[in-house]
Amino acid sequence: MTPSPRPTLVVGAGQAGISLVAELRELGDDRPIVLVGDEPEAPYERPPLSKTYLRGEHDRASLTLRDAAWCTAHDIELVTADAVVAIERDASGGRAVTASGRELAFDRLALTTGATEARLPVDGTELGRVLTLRTVADADVLATALRDSRDVVVVGGGFIGLEVAASARALGATVTVVEAADRLLARSVTPVLSDFYLWAHERRGTTVLLNTQAVRIHGTGDHAEAVVLDDGRELSTDLVVIGVGALPRTDLATALGLEVDPRGIVVDRRTLTSDGVTVAAGDCTLGPNPYARGLSGPLRLESVAHATDQARVAAATLLGHETAYVSVPWFWSDQGDLRLQIAGLPHSADQLVVRGELGSESFSLLSYRAGLLIAIEAIGASADYVVVKRALERGMTIPADVAADPTVPLRRGLKTVDARTSDTIQDRPETGSSS
Repeated sequence: MTPSPRPTLVVGAGQAGISLVAELRELGDDRPIVLVGDEPEAPYERPPLSKTYLRGEHDRASLTLRDAAWCTAHDIELVTADAVVAIERDASGGRAVTASGRELAFDRLALTTGATEARLPVDGTELGRVLTLRTVADADVLATALRDSRDVVVVGGGFIGLEVAASARALGATVTVVEAADRLLARSVTPVLSDFYLWAHERRGTTVLLNTQAVRIHGTGDHAEAVVLDDGRELSTDLVVIGVGALPRTDLATALGLEVDPRGIVVDRRTLTSDGVTVAAGDCTLGPNPYARGLSGPLRLESVAHATDQARVAAATLLGHETAYVSVPWFWSDQGDLRLQIAGLPHSADQLVVRGELGSESFSLLSYRAGLLIAIEAIGASADYVVVKRALERGMTIPADVAADPTVPLRRGLKTVDARTSDTIQDRPETGSSS
């Protein structure tokens, strides 16, 4: 008699983990699956935590991606509130141990361990009312604190910091953002968009301090009362929110002897790790750039789209399918009433086209390298975003002079890139409404 197959073990029940197990079932895999998460909740969406959920506009139930009933119906054992703390494996499978002492044998292994918030290395972060935001439990604590706070200091001018700042302003708090870099969102967007966000947040009443570091937090009793800056100033506050980035969770991969970089678990285009049998996906990974027009070298991406797309490739790889993670990265950020949509990677651009007026808060920025369209950043310009995203996905471009004329719909300028000559040829205009 052939022994029953041992389960596929997926460690990490976030966006990547639930996407991976759902894809296994979509691809017809009928072997047992165990999905293990260290949080008590079923897999849920994280993006609303710093926005609508924080402001009380999004209830907890609506965050759920797949609930326990769905998992049961698809023969997936969902283990919550019990982290995997040790794994042993060889080419044929292995065994994992959880914090509660449970042992889990497996045939196939996927690491979707995600990331954790980076710590601010200063005295005072242990005080009460010094908070971070990564989980729904963090958001619950922060939401309560915001409702009785008058002066909020946000340390970090990245996406999480600015989204929290906008939410705090919407709830009536006075907000100061402290950013060590010389511009907001410096690792993620073009300088023009950084300048716009500085203007837009200050226009809405938020104070932004650039080139400024928090060096200490102090208070009386167990509550923070002031943030001390590197120039000697003190910002009085009754709530400090720290959002200085996220670090990949790689401890298990390191213990397994897998290749790990400070930026994540190293994977190839099939999402295979260095042992050739374990797959990894999501915020915990560092892999080849999936975008042909993007930066060269390995890349770590943090987004729902990345976690979902990479996890689907990981599922296919586990089933022995020949596949590769090749995708146009896309992101979004809602900061109060400002919606940002990004497709592509603008970092290596040598030309930027501004389409529309920044002061109108409805515009798009198109990035080019060597005359080829590589990315769009759109504020309140969803139609432009959709056209460019689809163009990038189809290997097309739009001449910069066409893009610069806001009276000409972007769709009319679509051209197909000739891979043999790097020239472009005119593409027939698509049917449907213009952008």
